[in-house]
Amino acid sequence: MSKYDRIFNSEEVLEESLSPEEAVAAIAVVTAVADSSLENVDADFLVDILWGFEIFEEYSDDELLEIVDKLISLAEDEGVGTLFNTAYECLADELILDGFAAGVSVLVDEEELSIPQSKMTLLKNLQQGLEIEDEEAKEVINEVIDSFEELEEEDTDDEYEGVFEQFFEQEVYESPLGNFTVIIPVNLQQGGRVDSQEGAVSFSDDFGTLLRIDYYSLPSQEFVQIDAVGQEEYLRSILLNKYVPGAIAANVLDASVGYTEYLPDTLEGAYFALIDMPGGSTISKTQNNGTAVRLNAYRGLLAFIYRDFLYIVNSQRSFFDGETPGSIKEEAQEFKRKLLSFINTITFT
Repeated sequence: MSKYDRIFNSEEVLEESLSPEEAVAAIAVVTAVADSSLENVDADFLVDILWGFEIFEEYSDDELLEIVDKLISLAEDEGVGTLFNTAYECLADELILDGFAAGVSVLVDEEELSIPQSKMTLLKNLQQGLEIEDEEAKEVINEVIDSFEELEEEDTDDEYEGVFEQFFEQEVYESPLGNFTVIIPVNLQQGGRVDSQEGAVSFSDDFGTLLRIDYYSLPSQEFVQIDAVGQEEYLRSILLNKYVPGAIAANVLDASVGYTEYLPDTLEGAYFALIDMPGGSTISKTQNNGTAVRLNAYRGLLAFIYRDFLYIVNSQRSFFDGETPGSIKEEAQEFKRKLLSFINTITFT
């Protein structure tokens, strides 16, 4: 499950319908809140975005602000997924692409005149939620970015060609069990590696990247145990009493747990651990005598349950010569950010 499931996999709809204009505006509101919160939505920014659409050309700023405020209130009262479903139902066929364009406009970085890599997964989810074909989506993205810049069209096409290729042609790994797919986070043309075995897949390269997904099918009786001890205690025990000793400490003798935290609001409950691994990196350095010595490293782990599977996702940070870690809390915070960013590229099925 990605964090966007609550929006694009919801089945609820509002009791009241939306006007065509409100439906287009709702897509912008939904996109704005997907990676944020309703409290942080900038209504004035959304009004500026919507004002450039032909469908709103006869609306005043105050009228548009009234629409946006109404939609934010509906999302707060009824749920963002409910608002998205209702907007989609109320969008006439000829306005679907306008709705998508409104969402794309929200995601554009106005300084870089591009869509940040961190927003690509959200953009793909929005496209799929609106059932828009790749070619149509590509045309809309082109048009939106063109509207944000004043360069000549041929320069714009050259500048953003790589962005579109990355968005539509990303290589994807599919689990043999069919329980998830994930965008491969390393460049296979530059030596990136995908190592798959039963119940696990890891992605690595020569620059220190290591991202790994371990997954275990949970039998029905295991959920009885989870109910008995609680999800926090179950995940803590699995991670610290089984996974760390078996998968890490068995290979890195001096490995130790440096930080743990239960995250009740993340992935419907997740357990995080930071592991200190002296000499435990997957990257080595060669000493003067020619001997290869593995670098020191930290490993961040996040354990969570989705449907009938337990997942443990890993990320590594290696410390090269002269590098020293920050405080344990700073390192933990950065690991949590990296792990959740990676998990957002996973589509659970």
